[in-house]
Amino acid sequence: MKKLFLIVFASASVAYGQSTVSISSEDYQQLKLSGTIDPNVTYVFTDVAFPTNIKYNGGLQKNDLCDCMVPLDSSFTLAMLPNDDNSSPLISLPFTFDFYGNTYNSVFINNNGNVSFQAPYITWSANSFPDSTYNMIAPFWADVDTRGGYDSLGNSLGNGGSVWYKVTPTALIVNWDNVGYFNMHNDLVSSFQLIITNGSDSLVSAGGNVSFCYQDMQWTTGDASGGFGGFGGIPATVGVNIGNGIDYFQVGRFDQAGTSFDGPFNGNDGVDFLDGQEIYFNVAGISTSNTPPLLISSAICDTIDVFTGDTLKSLNTTGFNIGIMTPENGQTIEITGNSDAPAGAFSYSVTQISEQFYDLEASFNATGVVPGIYHASITATDNGTPVGIATRNFVFEVIYEQAASANEINRPSYKVYPNPTNDLINITISDSDKNFQIELMDLSGQLILSESNKNELNLNHLSNGVYLLKISLEDQVIATERIIKN
Repeated sequence: MKKLFLIVFASASVAYGQSTVSISSEDYQQLKLSGTIDPNVTYVFTDVAFPTNIKYNGGLQKNDLCDCMVPLDSSFTLAMLPNDDNSSPLISLPFTFDFYGNTYNSVFINNNGNVSFQAPYITWSANSFPDSTYNMIAPFWADVDTRGGYDSLGNSLGNGGSVWYKVTPTALIVNWDNVGYFNMHNDLVSSFQLIITNGSDSLVSAGGNVSFCYQDMQWTTGDASGGFGGFGGIPATVGVNIGNGIDYFQVGRFDQAGTSFDGPFNGNDGVDFLDGQEIYFNVAGISTSNTPPLLISSAICDTIDVFTGDTLKSLNTTGFNIGIMTPENGQTIEITGNSDAPAGAFSYSVTQISEQFYDLEASFNATGVVPGIYHASITATDNGTPVGIATRNFVFEVIYEQAASANEINRPSYKVYPNPTNDLINITISDSDKNFQIELMDLSGQLILSESNKNELNLNHLSNGVYLLKISLEDQVIATERIIKN
């Protein structure tokens, strides 16, 4: 069925060809909607203006505790004005990016969820990888449309999201912020990020040079790719592809809502699987070689706090999941774990979801463990040539703390009560004239709830356990408190 989709909608995908045609954005949209785009033509827009050093001015947006998203601030520059299928000008990089042995010092940011190095791409319908045409890194290759809709008077609403970028001496950060999909839809929006580095920047973990990071992913497919209501049709593609038909990997293809995921080359998957996930990897100097396994996980803190001393022993355990996959066809993976914690404290189990994808569930139980710092690691080894190895390291800090009594957290600038709680948490801010934000996270730093200027949180639907409540005042974090849900 996947091949049928690709055949039916092949005319909706445009690669850079040999001939060039100048065209207005309006005329281009008519061709796109009618399905008469010529795949052998490069379309150059005559009425597209590039932004002139427009900086992000929405105020500092705090990322979640341990989030892999780099917060947008005034150091970010607008890559493109609101558009469909456009690209940025060629952006110079002050570092060398190694892409399967090919080195680059400049990049195009393409509106449709990818970056490229040899030419900008207007292509809105994603192909699967490997592909002999496209030289790209694609955190989410799909038909992004940042124009938003129009009101009844024909005025642009301008709320289709934006694409921002930031260049540092060692990294490029690209942020697709709340972007909509073709044709000017913003009922569903997605936020995701790409980082490429020189291989030594700490923004990318474990010595990698590429990171994909996802927040809330709400759609997969635009109207011109056979989608309806943001889903169906030709799926979005996540992965990298050098364009020689050999060097590539694919994380997955997504065409539906939900969290279903069975690896890179099986059925199409649910885009909600990507929510809150980070995927980091290394594509430096490994042309025609084996790509190591990929570790897909929620952004986990550098140090994970685990508490001991609680009378309710179930509160002494923290857990998390890691997806482990081989991005290449026909490989198998061996998964091992190691820890210096006392026997039984760190444990994990592995469930094979498909031939190429495994779900690892890990936990750390601090009951009876002496307070201090402990380490653990998960290693995935494939059977490629040469053997590919990927390791994720974790640090756990065991903290002794008696069980909280039924009282309130009473600070000079805020009050939180009751704690522990069965359902509701009340938050009172002393300076009631200021805006405040409340974020509730689990102990691994995964965001669960987020509210602004709201004095009550309902935890009734959450499992019993320990949570972290982060309080920000006028976009400045003032405290993080430990909350117990009974």
